[in-house]
Amino acid sequence: MLEKLIFEKSSPGRTAYSLPECDVPVEANDTTPLPERFLRKNTAELPEVAEIDVVRHFTRLSQLNFSVDTNFYPLGSCTMKYNPKINEDVSSYEGFVNLHPYQNQEQCQGILQILYEFERTLIGICGMDAFSLQPAAGAHGEFIGMLISRAYNVKEGRRRNKIIIPDSAHGTNPASASMCGFDIVEIKSNSQGLVDIEALKRIIDNDVSALMLTNPNTLGLFEKDILKIAEIVHDVDALLYLDGANMDAMLGIARPGDMGIDMLHLNLHKTFSTPHGGGGPGAGPLGVVKKLIPFLPAPIIIKKDNSYGWQYDFPDSIGRVKPFYGNIGVIIRAYAYLVSVGSEGLGKISESALVNANYLRKRLSDYIEIPYGERCMHEFVASTRKLKANGITTLDIAKRLLDYGFHSPTIYFPLIVEDALMIEPTDTETRETLDEFADALIKILKEAKTNPEILKKAPHNTPVSRLDEVQAARKPDLRWRKELS
Repeated sequence: MLEKLIFEKSSPGRTAYSLPECDVPVEANDTTPLPERFLRKNTAELPEVAEIDVVRHFTRLSQLNFSVDTNFYPLGSCTMKYNPKINEDVSSYEGFVNLHPYQNQEQCQGILQILYEFERTLIGICGMDAFSLQPAAGAHGEFIGMLISRAYNVKEGRRRNKIIIPDSAHGTNPASASMCGFDIVEIKSNSQGLVDIEALKRIIDNDVSALMLTNPNTLGLFEKDILKIAEIVHDVDALLYLDGANMDAMLGIARPGDMGIDMLHLNLHKTFSTPHGGGGPGAGPLGVVKKLIPFLPAPIIIKKDNSYGWQYDFPDSIGRVKPFYGNIGVIIRAYAYLVSVGSEGLGKISESALVNANYLRKRLSDYIEIPYGERCMHEFVASTRKLKANGITTLDIAKRLLDYGFHSPTIYFPLIVEDALMIEPTDTETRETLDEFADALIKILKEAKTNPEILKKAPHNTPVSRLDEVQAARKPDLRWRKELS
């Protein structure tokens, strides 16, 4: 499985290109077409390889990576689902790639119509009254939601400093609220892994600006008291914000707006099957109820007299939060996905996610501890804490899964579960894949008791063995340097 460095494949005089003769005129007494100051003093030390060597080298390198196209990626809370390639084809249409955001509105009616219709689609799916497509990712949507929460209170002539966040929340929630100047008030989960209603009643007051809730939560459980939670929050005129990262569990089944949610963000790069990884790009559209529309980032897309344009006149707007109008390429992919599945297909997406997660949960339940819930939504959280007696950590299990050809689930999150293994199979995986993963994990759990050393030294079958992850993060060395003789 090892691949040589491209420099090790080098052979003097070999090339992978054919360039035309230089057509820049050269004076008779001038030996070069460039000024001396632009010329190299030493020859560039580049590999000399044939085209086929280049193609094979980088193809092999790509095959050494784990990806959704090659491996099962059960990252809990991340929804690493398959991205249909037709979405990529649509986003690369010439009419899209040649657009410029500074073109006149009259020249961009097609893309404006898509953006407008996509917003309307999200409104219908979520039961909200308006959406902004500007947020560049989920955490960006959270940040904007908290800015709107503050602007709403300022407009009402009051100052509120607190944001309530459950202990099972995504880590970006408190970060986003804190960046907006709010004080974070944590609310503990009850014994069922849900929001403790009595604890919420004790901490809610007129200094609370919003409650940031994830539903289904990070344990993969639906907050069954969501209507009661909304009532408690609204009784003090606070806002109920939904982290919509887990919408894959509710498409076509339930709408957040019907639950009393005032704001939510969606992760297009999770729920709506667009590329997810490599640092982006992402998209995190923000939806709001009617009373919060005036505070949305400007401009807002409108339709008038069968044409589309931008409305900038929003005096209470928090302002523009991203250059231009959002990550359009991601939005086009998500729009193509929704058009292809149709309204009838939405429910099937979530039904498949629920069935897959509960099937996998049931298959593993006799072999690993699952602290919360008898059933789950789209994901569940197991615990490996009982394997500590054998000297085995959750990280050991994650590394050993690589030897079986599977990427690890999310580990050590959420923090309320000791030695957590957070598993989300997504709606796009087949039963055969789930069975293969379950069989592998069951074997590993047995190895942890009968042959723990094989886990502690895993992975064994990958090009690189276990790294010092702290050093790899703090001092990454990704550059090859030629040794001087």
